[in-house]
Amino acid sequence: MKSQPNPEIIAQSPFGAELDPVDCRTLAGIMTARRLADTEILIEEGRTDDSLYLIVQGAVAVTRNAGGGNWTVLHVLRPGDIAGELGFLDGKEHSATLRAMGETEIYSLQRQALESLVDKHPMLLYRVMRAIVRSVHRILRRMNFEYVELTNYITKQHGRY
Repeated sequence: MKSQPNPEIIAQSPFGAELDPVDCRTLAGIMTARRLADTEILIEEGRTDDSLYLIVQGAVAVTRNAGGGNWTVLHVLRPGDIAGELGFLDGKEHSATLRAMGETEIYSLQRQALESLVDKHPMLLYRVMRAIVRSVHRILRRMNFEYVELTNYITKQHGRY
């Protein structure tokens, strides 16, 4: 079921970090709220999607197909997390499947809807793009930290291993 997003929730999300209440209402006006059933797929590995998602309530498992009908959970997205950033930005195929864990509410933003803000709301567009880049940067930083920890564990270097 689709409905109108709540601007107050957007204000408390990564998008809202630099937005005033008017910007949040404008952004809510071009987004769509949607409920996902347990195990419903939000993004499918290998497919393209021009939408960006904000997890509002519930959780979404980031999974990869391990073969034989088995799925490996790589990460769990919680309320306030953004999903689908890279596919939204570059239009390439997604590298993982995102699946609802229990009933989940998401807000979606289509690339074309965001681009419609270029002429009338360029600073809003700029601030939303900054929020997307900050989200990607946070993920990259976490992955780098986990890589270093794993390398240290494997080589028994630098500490408690």
